[in-house]
Amino acid sequence: MFGLDSLDTLFVVWAFFFQIVLIMHFAVRKKYFESYAKKYGWLVYALCFPAVLISIILLLGGKTLSFWLGGFLFLVYAAYGYWIDYVKQIPWRNPLRRDIMFPYVTLYLVTVMFYWWPLGLLSRPLWFVFAVLFVIGSILNITSH
Repeated sequence: MFGLDSLDTLFVVWAFFFQIVLIMHFAVRKKYFESYAKKYGWLVYALCFPAVLISIILLLGGKTLSFWLGGFLFLVYAAYGYWIDYVKQIPWRNPLRRDIMFPYVTLYLVTVMFYWWPLGLLSRPLWFVFAVLFVIGSILNITSH
């Protein structure tokens, strides 16, 4: 794939898988909130476990911080989101609670950025494709609340 080594390919495949899962999640969340999001939304957070495993593989494989940090950031974001949404069951989105929203959105964006930006180090076309997916995901995310 684009002349990448196996670890770079692992990163690329995981980054795109992650973004596509987010897009699918955001696309169905509003319409099927009760039947899907409340029951199965935690699965998006659970993706932090393979993300951390992939980050460990990338770290041990000698990849730079920009390639392996995303999985660990995802773990922090997922732990926070799971705690707020499923353990504490705080309805922070409506009405909006800024004290929860700001750390939640910051952790989410930092996680996604560490899957997007390193793509630019590997392939500008992959970076642009991910940018399009990020915009689609962002629009779906914002409109699904």
